[in-house]
Amino acid sequence: MSISDLFDSGFKKRNQDHFAAIVRVAMDDGKISDEEKTFLDRLARNLDITEDDYKQILKDYNSHPINPPIMYNRRLERLYDLARMVYVDHIKGDHEEFVLRKIAIGLGFTPENVKYVVDKALTLVSHGVDIDTFIEEIKNMNR
Repeated sequence: MSISDLFDSGFKKRNQDHFAAIVRVAMDDGKISDEEKTFLDRLARNLDITEDDYKQILKDYNSHPINPPIMYNRRLERLYDLARMVYVDHIKGDHEEFVLRKIAIGLGFTPENVKYVVDKALTLVSHGVDIDTFIEEIKNMNR
């Protein structure tokens, strides 16, 4: 096995784990809506999730750990994806927000400020900000 194979398999595994975390949020109510399905399909393409892996993750999404990225910007990108999924459901304030907080802690956000970070993330997503604005705004709230 070459070093590039090791890198590729690790990268693929992180993408699958990230995708599974988003599926976990989508499945919190026991079903995936058409909007969620569209979002998941697009995200799977962006993360290079194969059709077989997609089906397996949908079937067993809880078996994938939440692996926090080392870089803060990557954590914010994942939070952005997760917040968009919750926003698509139009369920702010429900159990999915609680799940989002748990996943955010798993991504490396501290329990002391996770509620504030998640609330800010959901507010930004509800205003339709792009990923760059999202990252900038979340970083600015910590200053």
